[in-house]
Amino acid sequence: MQLAILAAISFCHLLNDLVQSLIYAVYPILKTTHHLDFRQIGLITLSYQITASLLQPFVGYYTDKRPLPFSLAIGMSATLCGLLVLSAAAHFLTLLAGASLVGLGSSIFHPESSRVARLASGNRPGFAQSFFQVGGNAGTSLGPLLAAYIILPNGQSSLAWFSAVALLAIVVLTIIGRWYRAHLAQRGPASVTHPTSALPRRRVIGALAVLVALMFSKFFYLASLTSYYTFYLINRFHLSVQSAEIRLFLFLGAVAAGTIIGGPIGDRIGRKYVIWVSILGVLPFTLILPYADLAWTTGLSIVIGLVLASAMPAILVYAQDLVARPCGSHLRRVLRPRLRAGWDRRGVPRQARRRDESRIRLSRLRVPSGDRVAHGVSPADTRRSSSSSNGT
Repeated sequence: MQLAILAAISFCHLLNDLVQSLIYAVYPILKTTHHLDFRQIGLITLSYQITASLLQPFVGYYTDKRPLPFSLAIGMSATLCGLLVLSAAAHFLTLLAGASLVGLGSSIFHPESSRVARLASGNRPGFAQSFFQVGGNAGTSLGPLLAAYIILPNGQSSLAWFSAVALLAIVVLTIIGRWYRAHLAQRGPASVTHPTSALPRRRVIGALAVLVALMFSKFFYLASLTSYYTFYLINRFHLSVQSAEIRLFLFLGAVAAGTIIGGPIGDRIGRKYVIWVSILGVLPFTLILPYADLAWTTGLSIVIGLVLASAMPAILVYAQDLVARPCGSHLRRVLRPRLRAGWDRRGVPRQARRRDESRIRLSRLRVPSGDRVAHGVSPADTRRSSSSSNGT
């Protein structure tokens, strides 16, 4: 295992996702500075998600055939440009352009960084992917905290200060790119490809569609809550922006923790049960949330984050078992689409209009069902299909 490379790419994942999470964290500042309504906030989210999510499968497909070691640094450069545009934006369309550039950087970064983590894993790919994900989860949760104590007191222009974070990531990713290029030269491009799945193609496609539906329902809910949670707290409990950002940090930290602990729990009690509990478990807490006081709202949001994220490792492992090329085709990012609003273009903007009219009531958020399909990818079914395929 190339532990130094794995640590470096995980550190860059932290820096990348930290910058990405700043977009959500600065929504209250942007709304006040530019007199935005919630529909416009939703459109910023949409423009970011379209480039951050929809481009990733195409990038992964291309780099399957032609690995690009230095695309990591190029992607972070796009993120750097997006930050600078956002920090100086004076018009709504400029905000959209800046958010799109940050999303573009994410779509370039994640496929190749996930591949590097796998190449550096040696014979411990499970540990390597977990370690890699910890970096991204930590960065996502740190964004609101830094926004509360750095950007909020100094205004929108202080976003440019985080360009130093992007520059540091570019330097580290350039070093990683050199290692990646040398690795390809030693073993050849074929070292990054894998055999196709032994399961029937139709069964694999159907199972992947099930997993996409499950992840879409989760991230539709997560995007809605992340985008408007601070506004809800400010409106309902008359909190300061800083206090609301701290509670958003607690929620995202719970999401990160849920992702980490969901894997071992699934290994112990079964992944299918973790998926069911994750999908159905947030419903009662969501129904209670609009009637809770501030202390209970904070506690319930932490529980929701833990439960909601716990199924992510289980769904990812199912996907990796179904398809033998999880990195190049970048299944993790296809199945965990930060799509949220990207694939359903009406999602966030429509909820934004509702919140504009009804002063943000979280009771309108519901976890889409899609639960019944969780049995479609059970390990037993996979084993039976594999046996029948080998028998023929």
